[in-house]
Amino acid sequence: MLGLDPGTLATGYGIVARTGTRMTLVDCGSIRNDAASPMASRLRRIHGELIAVIDRHHPDEFAIESAFYGKNAQSALKLGHARGVAMLAAVERGLGVTEYSPREVKKAVAGRGTASKEQVRFMVRSILSLDDAPMSLDASDAVAIALCHMHRLAGSSVKHRDWSSFVAAHPERVVR
Repeated sequence: MLGLDPGTLATGYGIVARTGTRMTLVDCGSIRNDAASPMASRLRRIHGELIAVIDRHHPDEFAIESAFYGKNAQSALKLGHARGVAMLAAVERGLGVTEYSPREVKKAVAGRGTASKEQVRFMVRSILSLDDAPMSLDASDAVAIALCHMHRLAGSSVKHRDWSSFVAAHPERVVR
């Protein structure tokens, strides 16, 4: 499962595998572009690097964060460009594309649709039993998107009302 958090300056990616009920992190990172680079060059780099990630790991699914429409139309347009080349890379490699809103991803992983990026990263690490190894917020968001999609595919009926109910149900996943 490949999850993607698109952006023209930083595109996070995360690959998660499932074995039975256990999920493991295969790879994650960020494709970084220089703000001074022309938009076409940034898009070409995102596309090429994603093709390389897909060819290296052969994921069977692709999930991407849907566009967030803020107050800045120019930012939304640029995000649309990054999403387009990312989806193109997935389709070129035969992967179907599923989209999730930022709120839906946060709710699936952290239990609240208003969770901060740091809370999402904490929960990603907890769910995957990762230590405190460095993980950019772009990468952890992408891993969260992959986890959200895996939960949706599995039809997970386990829902936690809040952080306390998650801890009570999964004390082994909480890193102290």
